[in-house]
Amino acid sequence: MTDARFVLTTSRAGERAAAPPKSQATAEASGCGCGGGGRASRPLQPIVRVHGEEITPEAIAQETQNHPGPDPQAAWEAAARALVVRRLLLAEARRRGMRPAPESVGEGRYETEDESLIRQILEEAVVPADPSPSELRRVYEGLQEKFVTPTLFEPAHILIEPAGDDAAAWAQAEAEARALVAEIGDSRQAFAEAATRSACPTGAQGGSLGQIRRGELVGEVQEAIEALADGHTAQAPVRSRFGWHVVRLERRIPGRQLPFEVVEPKIRDMLEARGWTIGAAQFVAELAEAAQIEGVSVTPADAGFGACADGGGC
Repeated sequence: MTDARFVLTTSRAGERAAAPPKSQATAEASGCGCGGGGRASRPLQPIVRVHGEEITPEAIAQETQNHPGPDPQAAWEAAARALVVRRLLLAEARRRGMRPAPESVGEGRYETEDESLIRQILEEAVVPADPSPSELRRVYEGLQEKFVTPTLFEPAHILIEPAGDDAAAWAQAEAEARALVAEIGDSRQAFAEAATRSACPTGAQGGSLGQIRRGELVGEVQEAIEALADGHTAQAPVRSRFGWHVVRLERRIPGRQLPFEVVEPKIRDMLEARGWTIGAAQFVAELAEAAQIEGVSVTPADAGFGACADGGGC
């Protein structure tokens, strides 16, 4: 298929559905408009059919909970499309004579019969090509910045908790923390000795937090630590919701580039997943192009496989 997007809102394949009468369209757009306290009518949703079989408004309404959107209309359209895709896949599975064979999906739950059929039809119809060695290498070379070990930090801190929630208690804690900064300087030994006054259990280990990655500490403390050079204590304490922190960075361990052989399986999985998604979208697009669909448009991008089977994924 050459078109990236196509629209099917027809009662017969290839023919565009007739527009609603002008009077109906005007009423839907403007409400009653008579005044006098009359209640504005809600826009009428089109009837959705696949091969002449209606998908009920109740089913679409129930499906909308799986498709949060910017507004109710967007949620309705997403739900209707998901149910159309589901109906197409089930019809094709039955046309090929498939029978439900539910498999376990973990935690004591098994697929429904419809989920089983959808899984089977996609497994049979969508077989992505294996990525070639040159393609794997090309992805690695193009995304090398993503294939690195995380930067590690070996920080330490001393926590001074305020005695209360009032401003005076916080000010007193800040003054104590600033006095510690002046007392410690950049001396590692002085920091470890002062850490015995910390309100954090890490005080027993000289304030050491061990090796941490980005995102493992509260943002204010993490930011202060990353601004430090190895072996230095911050010249001012840092406030967080826990209190005032005197922070020190012992060592930073930069991330290192992972060799191709280590990340090749990950790249292969990524390309296979992408290939499957593209193949599944193309397969659904072909089914939709040949189908009689009314009331909703379907495009390759609308093949939302995560929601096509009872909201639980295909």
